[in-house]
Amino acid sequence: MSPDHPPGLDLDRLRALLDRERPGLVTGPLSGRLIEGGRSNLTYAVSDGTARWVVRRPPLGHVLATAHDMKREHRVISALHATDVPVPPTVLMWEDEEVIGSPFYVMEFVDGTPYRTAAQLAPLGPERTRAAVLHLVDTLVGLHAVDPAEVGLADFGRPEGFLDRQLRRWAKQLDASRNRDLAGIDELHAALGRDLPRSPAATVVHGDYRLDNVLIGDDTDEIRAVLDWEMSTLGDPLTDLGLLAMYSSPLGLPDSPVSTTAQAPGHPAPAELIERYAVRSGRDVSAVAWYTAFAWFKLAVILEGIHYRYTLGRTVGRGFDRIGDLVPVFIEHGLTTLQEG
Repeated sequence: MSPDHPPGLDLDRLRALLDRERPGLVTGPLSGRLIEGGRSNLTYAVSDGTARWVVRRPPLGHVLATAHDMKREHRVISALHATDVPVPPTVLMWEDEEVIGSPFYVMEFVDGTPYRTAAQLAPLGPERTRAAVLHLVDTLVGLHAVDPAEVGLADFGRPEGFLDRQLRRWAKQLDASRNRDLAGIDELHAALGRDLPRSPAATVVHGDYRLDNVLIGDDTDEIRAVLDWEMSTLGDPLTDLGLLAMYSSPLGLPDSPVSTTAQAPGHPAPAELIERYAVRSGRDVSAVAWYTAFAWFKLAVILEGIHYRYTLGRTVGRGFDRIGDLVPVFIEHGLTTLQEG
């Protein structure tokens, strides 16, 4: 822990707030650090030397509050804590921006490791890697088994027309980033639109479900906590499955700035994950190719947006110069997935 104030988090004001709202929680001076790896909202680890917590806030200089809704994220985690879905216990939600410059919430710190690449998974060995990924599927089944009404989330989203809205949303995002020809992207979008599946009953949807958004226990291979709920809503559960299948597919691109864990020894193939989900959830997954192709389309749009910002000089860091080359690969994977069914 660094004793310095991390950017975007005033530890003195946070301590004063916690002392007032949760007397006795903090027993010493706070130190904190920014947890690297977040793609949108900022995550900090904070400690008083004895206990640890996590603080989540929107990115610095954010404009659209609806895109970084701390109250929404806090609400779903709090609701799911009473279920079998592993989530960190929440401590405090604070909407007043005067404390750290934005709304934020505090939750308990959960020990565990987010595995982001095949290289990080490799030291676990094939058996432990396989077990961890299968636990990922089982946890998703558990999430989708939660009755939203029973945990106070009946109004957490608008399930009617969910897939159509999602497709239109990402097409709009694509149009906002168009500055070059992308062979096949419009063909993929049109094909997805022609054959929208009929959604099963709505569930809580995580929206970005993958291995590096969960914490794996260091002494076990079980999921200790599911993180990053900023895209969660009520909707079609198979969108989570399609995204998981996509992230479990090898890209076949060495040294890619966007990686999956698929090539780690022991990692189950997408077909096995889909079958396990089908058996354990009882859901019909016959249309899973559509959901997986939609995931490829969605990620192609996201990557094109990053590439577009890079061409405008609005991104900083390594690897952004290669993002644009990935977009055609994701488009091709989406088209192939649809064609092969």
